[in-house]
Amino acid sequence: MVKAIVMGAGGKMGGRIASIIHMTDGIEIAAAVEKAGHALIGRDAGETLGLGKIGVDISAGLDSVIKKGDVVIDFTHHDASVEHLRIAAENGKAIVIGTTGFTAEQMATIREIAPKTRCVLAPNMSVGVNVMFKVLETVTNIIGEDFDIEIIEAHHNQKKDAPSGTAMRMAQIIAAALKRDLDKEAVYERKGMIGARTKTEIGIQTVRAGDIVGEHWVIYGGLGERLEFIHRAHSRDNFAKGAVRAAKWIVDRPNGFYDMQDVLGLKK
Repeated sequence: MVKAIVMGAGGKMGGRIASIIHMTDGIEIAAAVEKAGHALIGRDAGETLGLGKIGVDISAGLDSVIKKGDVVIDFTHHDASVEHLRIAAENGKAIVIGTTGFTAEQMATIREIAPKTRCVLAPNMSVGVNVMFKVLETVTNIIGEDFDIEIIEAHHNQKKDAPSGTAMRMAQIIAAALKRDLDKEAVYERKGMIGARTKTEIGIQTVRAGDIVGEHWVIYGGLGERLEFIHRAHSRDNFAKGAVRAAKWIVDRPNGFYDMQDVLGLKK
């Protein structure tokens, strides 16, 4: 039985992860964590989620419970997630990170620490999105330079980072396939007399509205035709299910830095 520590258990994503674990064979909630001062600290995690009493109280801080689990599941904040990775590595625990919005400096730190333990980090844990990543790589390699490429992402009005980590990962995959420098070719906003679209630019546009869970739309526009690939998330459960799947997968792996393509066996 895999013993999981759920970070941010009092939040929307952490709550869905805990609920999915409760319904999944082969994994159980060993600890639930919130930041110090949170109103739910000390309460039974199951009761706060409507699951009934499960005998796991919400604790303050990962340090206090790290010994209880095999794997940490973290969808919190980019600053907190780096520290949680550090704690997991120091204690020889696996970790699954679905947080987005990391700075370049934070990603450098993650790349340094992650191989010292077992870490899955992905901007999107959805099975469907990760299949779409693979499809975009294949399609871009086939199409080559003949089509203009635009990425549009939409999320709820409380999402703090933009563009989404998923949209950026799509752009990175496309840029790599085309051997383009994304830092030079990405166009995030268009306004006014901007002139004709350049041949090599990759558009990445953002929408924030209402309670949209997550939508990603990639357009390949050619002369007389276009291809469109769309992924729509209807609830957070698809992300939670992917994270739980990753948590069960990672615990018995050798030390290393993995992503959902590894979990799903989609790597070449």
